[in-house]
Amino acid sequence: MLVAPDRFKGSLSAPEVARRLAAGLRRARPGVPIVEFPLADGGDGTAAAAIAAGWRRVEVKVAGPTGQPVTAALAVRGGTAVVELAEASGLRQLPGGRPRPLSATSLGAGQMVAHALRMGARRIVLGLGDSACTDGGAGLVQGLGGRLLDALGRELPPGGAALRGLHALDLRNMPDLSRVEVVVATDADSPLLGRGGAAMAHGPRKGAGRAEVRALDAGLRRWADLAEAACRRTVRDLPGAGAAGGVGFAALAFLGARVRPGGAYLMELLGFADKARGARLAITGEGALDVQTLRGKPPIGAARTASRAGAPVIAVVGRRGLTGEQLRRARIQAVYALTDIEPDVERCMRRAGPLLEQLTVAIADEWLPQARTGRPGVRRGER
Repeated sequence: MLVAPDRFKGSLSAPEVARRLAAGLRRARPGVPIVEFPLADGGDGTAAAAIAAGWRRVEVKVAGPTGQPVTAALAVRGGTAVVELAEASGLRQLPGGRPRPLSATSLGAGQMVAHALRMGARRIVLGLGDSACTDGGAGLVQGLGGRLLDALGRELPPGGAALRGLHALDLRNMPDLSRVEVVVATDADSPLLGRGGAAMAHGPRKGAGRAEVRALDAGLRRWADLAEAACRRTVRDLPGAGAAGGVGFAALAFLGARVRPGGAYLMELLGFADKARGARLAITGEGALDVQTLRGKPPIGAARTASRAGAPVIAVVGRRGLTGEQLRRARIQAVYALTDIEPDVERCMRRAGPLLEQLTVAIADEWLPQARTGRPGVRRGER
């Protein structure tokens, strides 16, 4: 069986969901081989998904979003490194969970990229999502050796708001990336500026009020003007430039990155299709299976890929919000929801792990009936 869930946001990471499902299924059907393949889209959990797929875990101490040191993990295989911005500069790294919309920085993400380069990486997969910062990737550039200076030649303080005082860039200590491939893995397609950009569309989710959003957007505009002039590239309006508080912009402008859809690209990179071949049953899912899922989220890609490989696909979710026809088009044959056995949503989130294991009993009974030989079979059909 192939167990390939996305995270249950606010409750369990994708590897934790996969472990819980696998644990329950192993108790219910000890003889069935299980492959755990947690999914990710570039945001929180991307490095963990690569590590679960067999990549090497490398830890490095870097600056968190407020400058305090954090230990971040990279995933490495051969000459490729998966660098997840959220490991260093994500919301979960905020001390006490307290937002710092004006001053949060992507410095640590730049330090992670620098570490990967020192290790000899020739391809950097930069996963962008769940960031605490709206600094346009200015911190990323600083982490790679760039300097941001005010009119008096002093280093700017961290964060997007300080960019309003940007006067000059010193890029002399930036590494030569001409022989390094940089891929931005993200499902965000927003531009850097304006109503749909990094500050206005996503700043409020990071604690920014109206005045703070205006300050951040002004800072990002100043940053874009000077950065594009220095790099001789116009990238502010490209899809993905606004990803992770505008870090996508810096990756496009300074690193020559190309943007790929996060969920689909990571499944390809980690070899999901190979794992799906020969699977007798594929289990995917996420916290809320709804119309947002249909817009290219990892469970949909996993379901379609596994279905093409000939495996029946079911989903385990926190709550369901799709019709039977929508599920059929997504190639999902059945859905099992935590709210089916625990209607209280808050309790579902608190007890997601045990509830997931409880659901595996029904999954095993319906999809892995015990054959007379004592070996489990697989039921095929629709629920």
